[in-house]
Amino acid sequence: MSKDELKGRSDIPQTLEEFMADMKESKSDAKTFAIKLRDMVTLMEQRTRTAKIQEYLYRHVASSSIPKQLHCLALRLANEHSTNAAARLQLPSAELVPALVDNSYFHYVLASDNVLATSVVATSLVKNSLHPAKIVLHIITDRKTYYPMQAWFSLHPLSPAIIEVKALQHFDWFSKGKVPVLEAMEKDQRVRAQFRGGSSAIVANNTEKPYVIAAKLQALSPKYNSLMNHIRIHLPEMFPSLNKVVFLDDDLVVQTDLSPLWDIDMNGKVNGAVATCRGDDKFVMSKTLKSYLNFSHPLISRNFDPNECAWAYGMNIFDLEAWRKTNISQTYHYWLEQNLKSDLSLWQLGTLPPGLIAFHGHVHVIDPFWHMLGLGYQENTSFADAESAGVIHFNGRAKPWLDIAFPKLRPLWSKYINFSDKFIKSCHIRAS
Repeated sequence: MSKDELKGRSDIPQTLEEFMADMKESKSDAKTFAIKLRDMVTLMEQRTRTAKIQEYLYRHVASSSIPKQLHCLALRLANEHSTNAAARLQLPSAELVPALVDNSYFHYVLASDNVLATSVVATSLVKNSLHPAKIVLHIITDRKTYYPMQAWFSLHPLSPAIIEVKALQHFDWFSKGKVPVLEAMEKDQRVRAQFRGGSSAIVANNTEKPYVIAAKLQALSPKYNSLMNHIRIHLPEMFPSLNKVVFLDDDLVVQTDLSPLWDIDMNGKVNGAVATCRGDDKFVMSKTLKSYLNFSHPLISRNFDPNECAWAYGMNIFDLEAWRKTNISQTYHYWLEQNLKSDLSLWQLGTLPPGLIAFHGHVHVIDPFWHMLGLGYQENTSFADAESAGVIHFNGRAKPWLDIAFPKLRPLWSKYINFSDKFIKSCHIRAS
């Protein structure tokens, strides 16, 4: 009997108790017992599947949408940029421009199109620094967010730290002909276009397993095709004069002075990162290469060890001098191409899997104090543990600026927002 035929059947017990009572009352034979039990289990499996898919759809919509408050903030700041000269300052001012290429400063790079999230990272970085006058924060954004981002940091300076706001289009490297990551993204977008009809068509599929549907919904998420997500692989070209940078994601909070990161001996490695295969939190810190790469594909199984420890993006020390002596960027683009030729079958979505491959053999593991993960998908993280970490990362769907954020963890992020600020108030951005 098909699953569709089970719909609307009133004779199928809805619970185990109802089933047992029915069997006692009817004194059915073994065959009838087996048929009714099969029908009940099949119906329950169908309902469980439907509930799971609905949950995946709700999460997808909640995490992919731009909250109206953030949209409002960008519009207000864009308007301020056009009407107020104080919101159009050169960042940084002319006398501070030499610091942008001075390797005696601590250089941080953040790529984002989210003004509020960027402001929290920047504020937490500077406020918790013991040497704020030595900080240079290079903020990279896209064309549409450049004016709002420039307006925000013109009107909210974090002196004595030096803030640079730059759109991708302002980089000489970006405007000089072909950019491999852009070409790969365009092809990637064409492959994702196979999901015709969007999310409604995906969830309407009655034959695919829920986890396959969840993966396809994830494929529609804008962040997986965001240039902001891929741009870190081009840091050596974007900052040709710098020797070392710390790259920060926009969904984290800095809770300590980060200047000791510059004292870490990387032993000739390129990428200083926290390993994610060991730690007290077995849910978050149990990731090996097989957690991200598809080892049933021969291209992967021939080249990598499934049990090798993975590491995290989000708070990384990049030795750009060492990087320039490698073929890391070329390796990254080669594997992006291989994944496209394989119909996106080599790894799960996101930029970490190709990063795990490209930086293979070039990673120096740093103390997990410097990067606590999982605050965007792990509600069981204790507030005390999170509060004592050097950097906390809201990786996962439950971003702190979304309604689906975990209430007990959100204050660690929102404490760096001035809710009396006129732009924040006018857009009804609140602490909870």
